Amino acid sequence: MALVMGVDSSTQSCKVLVTDATTGAIVRQGRAAHPDGTEVDPAAWWQALQAALSDAGGLDDIVAWSVGGQQHGMVVLDEDGRVIRHALLWNDTRSANAANDLIAEFGAAALADRTGLVPVASFTITKLRWLRDHEPENAARVAAVALPHDWLTWRLRGYGPTGDSALGPVLEELITDRSDASGTGYWNPTTGGYDRELLAAALGHDAALPRVLGPQDFVLDADGRRVAPGAGDNAGAALGLGANVGDVVVSIGTSGTVFAVSERRTVDPTGAVAGFADCTGHFLPLVATLNAARVLDAIGRLLGVDHAELSRLALTAEPGADGLTLVPYFEGERTPNLPDATAQLSGMTLASTTRENLARAAVEGMLSGLAGGMNALRALGVPLERALLVGGGAQSEAVRQIAPLVLGLTVEVPEPGEYVALGAARQAANVLAAR
Repeated sequence: MALVMGVDSSTQSCKVLVTDATTGAIVRQGRAAHPDGTEVDPAAWWQALQAALSDAGGLDDIVAWSVGGQQHGMVVLDEDGRVIRHALLWNDTRSANAANDLIAEFGAAALADRTGLVPVASFTITKLRWLRDHEPENAARVAAVALPHDWLTWRLRGYGPTGDSALGPVLEELITDRSDASGTGYWNPTTGGYDRELLAAALGHDAALPRVLGPQDFVLDADGRRVAPGAGDNAGAALGLGANVGDVVVSIGTSGTVFAVSERRTVDPTGAVAGFADCTGHFLPLVATLNAARVLDAIGRLLGVDHAELSRLALTAEPGADGLTLVPYFEGERTPNLPDATAQLSGMTLASTTRENLARAAVEGMLSGLAGGMNALRALGVPLERALLVGGGAQSEAVRQIAPLVLGLTVEVPEPGEYVALGAARQAANVLAAR
């Protein structure tokens, strides 16, 4: 039995799955926590990966591996391969003004056409501009820019600073894949190459960037194992779920994401839809919402019930909640772009204002926000035929039953699992089978 390994280095933790390369069955697994915060020393990710690997039984019997991870995080290296400063994570918002500056300089439509993205604080390009403007001495030292999964792959292959690695600081050996490159803001999905003008406009000068491998490409680690390109977290999850063209993944976590597998790239100058790539050669247009499972948390607290009772109450009410409607913008909203909005409850009458209807309105309101994301994908011509419901919110029976009515699609709810790590393991199995 040939064994492959998939890694998910997420914001919260590092997960490792070892699977049978032929059947995909999970053989063993490991896990280690990451520190909190929006700014993290990448050394903490490396230490967590070592701990999770040990927990999963090590690499000795592994024949191929792949790393998936959180998108957008900025890892900057000097010419000796050393990390210059702590990485800024996707959820670090200090670069919001930098995003506005880049849009003012190049135009939202032009940036969307060149990269598939309109800059927001999440993306790597804005973090590099922030570094240039606020830490110019650090920016001047940058010899290479990597993302979390790029850097971890490089380190696990045996590269790194002199004295701290087997193969040394060979920056040319940094690799990535289409999905993670597509979240930087300086990669062109049409040409498949980097937009060096945009990189220089952000950082202030050119720098080494990871080589973008194709879906079936691989490199070797220091022990001769095949190493797959890796993936950004959403692309890894899509592969792990087995999502195909026509499928839309609706993830209901603290925030919400709606992403679909598409044969064509999307260009949205409004920035509502991020034109990401997937890790199979297709594209993965994505919409993010701020208000998802927390909507259910808030209404559950208001009613003084747990999630199971909230679900029971919601299913007791009729569809439409007798006209009671919750617009769930409790902390503003990203899609639509209403950062200063607040939640609104309307349609209140003596008859409609019941615990059951409020619970139903919470579920329908949350799902309506995600349905808005699906409509944004449809408006760009992305085919949507089946919804795959994942995340903590998908475990609510009310959400499962009401989702088909609100989303207007057949809904399937896969069993909970570590789908990013599973997708990375599948990618490793694929390159193992490649000639």
